[in-house]
Amino acid sequence: MEKEEKKGKEAIPTEFQTLIAGIFPNTRYFDARFDLLQVQIDELKKNQDDLKTALKDIKDDMNYRFQQVDKRFEQVDKRFEQVDKRFEQVDKRFEQVDKRFEQIIASIEKLSDKLDNRDKDLRNFTLKMFSISIGISILGALGAFLKEIGVF
Repeated sequence: MEKEEKKGKEAIPTEFQTLIAGIFPNTRYFDARFDLLQVQIDELKKNQDDLKTALKDIKDDMNYRFQQVDKRFEQVDKRFEQVDKRFEQVDKRFEQVDKRFEQIIASIEKLSDKLDNRDKDLRNFTLKMFSISIGISILGALGAFLKEIGVF
């Protein structure tokens, strides 16, 4: 019986060890888990490096695109400067046109004054000539009347 008791006592620790071994994982389990974690960490580092490279590429691409946009804005600025110069030229031309219109208006006013004076002179001349022609006609009619009467 003592052997059975010893066996029973020994059996308990073995069962207890098995039970503990079932509940608590062994070192192989931890090694496998740590290896898996290390692989995941390595993948994260690789992905992080890939992300850094991608961000650097995006940054370089964006810098290049911004440089192109800056160049385009410089070109647009130059075009606006040209347009401003053209508008200045157009403004100068309009000023010249305005001066020319003023000259034309002054010329028309002078011509109008000349025509008014000429009309006055021509009216006076026409009235004088009309008066002379009326006078000659009256004299002619008087002469014919006097001839008919026998005075001449």
